[in-house]
Amino acid sequence: MVTSAVLRVAPATTSGRGFFCISDFATPKPVLDGDKVRIDDLVNCDLVVIGYRIEKSRFSKNKSGDYLTLQVEIDGKRQIVFTGSDVLIDQMREYGSEVPFAAVIRKVNRFYTLS
Repeated sequence: MVTSAVLRVAPATTSGRGFFCISDFATPKPVLDGDKVRIDDLVNCDLVVIGYRIEKSRFSKNKSGDYLTLQVEIDGKRQIVFTGSDVLIDQMREYGSEVPFAAVIRKVNRFYTLS
């Protein structure tokens, strides 16, 4: 079996050492920090949504196959919650461009919603 290797020659770089720094080409994801809490702990609390991220779930327990990381602030304290709620995922897809915004997470029967 014959394999071939590709040799890449790096052009002049910002590192000054003949190779790239990761910061030359990587775009970091925003960090969603805060204390991890359960979504039931946030139900009926006045909060401010300050960040979110929607990604594919490894578990796919919901229709979309996605999960939501929601970063909120309550009384000046940052918290994050992970959920597979399709209703919340759909709401953040629709209203995520408005972040930050005030909201309350409500539990209606078997699902959660922002109001």
